[in-house]
Amino acid sequence: MINLSSIDITNKNLVIRVDMNVPIKDGNILDATRIESCIPTINYVLENNAKVLLVSHLGRPIEGNFDEKFSLKPVAEYLGTIINRPCELIASLESDEIFNGETDIQFLENIRFFKGEKENCQELGNKLASLGDVYVFDAFGAAHREQASTHSAIKSAPIACAGLLLERENEFLSQTLNKYESPYVAIIGGAKVSTKLELIKHISSVADYIIVGGGIANTFLKASGLNIGKSLAEDSMIDIAKELLGKGKIVLPNTVITSKTFEGEDIKEIPINKVLDEEMILDVYLSDETVALIEQAKTILWNGPMGVFENEAFSKGTKNLSEAIAKSKAFSLAGGGETLSAINKYIKSDDVSYCSTGGGAFLEFMEGKILPSIDVLNSKVTGS
Repeated sequence: MINLSSIDITNKNLVIRVDMNVPIKDGNILDATRIESCIPTINYVLENNAKVLLVSHLGRPIEGNFDEKFSLKPVAEYLGTIINRPCELIASLESDEIFNGETDIQFLENIRFFKGEKENCQELGNKLASLGDVYVFDAFGAAHREQASTHSAIKSAPIACAGLLLERENEFLSQTLNKYESPYVAIIGGAKVSTKLELIKHISSVADYIIVGGGIANTFLKASGLNIGKSLAEDSMIDIAKELLGKGKIVLPNTVITSKTFEGEDIKEIPINKVLDEEMILDVYLSDETVALIEQAKTILWNGPMGVFENEAFSKGTKNLSEAIAKSKAFSLAGGGETLSAINKYIKSDDVSYCSTGGGAFLEFMEGKILPSIDVLNSKVTGS
């Protein structure tokens, strides 16, 4: 890819596709992580006396209709406080104010208000590409979506490049797949094997150990012949789980936290072979051997919690995992919304080498897939 840092942007107009799809309640930003992750690119551009028009989506409004609930106004206002300068909101692609306003940073209203975004409409892509001198793609969290602002606009732009965030994401995720050091430990949790199957398959070719947790662990435990009671599991994935277990890389828990209900009735910490029919596994206990694997690792990939950590009664596994990774000297990469929530709850983001801003994009990248936005950025280099 052509990177922003490698081209001259002095005094130019830049359209920057960012991912500021953040949770908002009553006009207040609940988690500004995605906004803050865009700041290095924005500051770099402004420092080079360039003007900025930001493009982002927010939520899932009905295309072609303005819906105040999904307006980017709170995001623009919040961004303005961070960078200490006004951020003007632009409602129309036809506005004469684009790059002609009183401020050097503007924000286009929610791109999903415009018809053709989700269908990767070439006309909308052409319009976005024609607004500025350079089209910068910095929305890694949307890089797996082939839409007008994430694909056709890049394709149509005379000059298109990766922003600083996308450059970092590409660098660190690629390192974890291709330039890793062993021992390599992957920790994969969450509810369903089916949503992480391709990740587990792909990462098993590079990782030495794969520690599983959550409902994913339950499916593997059941596949190994153990009783998991009423625990969440995917019966349709049992045969695949058995096949993966046969590779000898899956690390199963030997102690679990059970309850008869999600609310926490009759909570027990018991050996895995003592689970009763009426019990559910809602958390796993990290054994000393498992913690030792993390301590000895040189590369760590983490995606997904060990249990229902939102409930304090079932948070021990995820908390202990977070703390073990924080203490590790390995290169560690974390991704996924629940994973980042756990990091923010139990440790600091600085305790992890890199926290990816992507959800679905993170999974697809780590599955070895070429993301549409990155693919079209690569094509700009070859001219194809």
